[in-house]
Amino acid sequence: MTSRNLFVVVSSLLLISLASFPSITATTYQPKPAVHVVVEGMVYCQSCDYRGWSLTGAIPLPLAKVSVVCKNNIGQVGYYKTFQANANGYVYAELEGNKMNRALDYPLQNCIVKLVSSPLQKCNLATNVNYGIDGSHLRSEGKSYTSPNYNAVIYAAGPFAFRPARCPYTTRH
Repeated sequence: MTSRNLFVVVSSLLLISLASFPSITATTYQPKPAVHVVVEGMVYCQSCDYRGWSLTGAIPLPLAKVSVVCKNNIGQVGYYKTFQANANGYVYAELEGNKMNRALDYPLQNCIVKLVSSPLQKCNLATNVNYGIDGSHLRSEGKSYTSPNYNAVIYAAGPFAFRPARCPYTTRH
């Protein structure tokens, strides 16, 4: 068989195989939406009755601010953003730019969450509960959210707490 005849046979087989699967040639490729990386957590105002690492008696702190800091593999800060809690003290922080359908810009093990500020004058001293001052590493709890146009992998940090600068003196018997 000459090389020309072989070329004709191979080309014919390719055309027949493409004709057998019209869905491959007729549809356009629709990429899946990127998977967003999200950090969630709670911010509280610690009770004067329980200090230290306790959240007993703590109440949610609306509109408190936390920051997310991510460093690259050589220790340089490459991502920093402040996020505000909602009216219930809940923080939902989408890490824009860190999408999971491509290599992460900043590995998640290099990200920490810290307390930034409290909107309440009477409860504005940051505590190190769950490393709110030092920085809490992200925890995977196996959570995700999927809808037709949005996919997110949700990590956790905290819960964090501010405390009152002054607490009334109480006598315990």
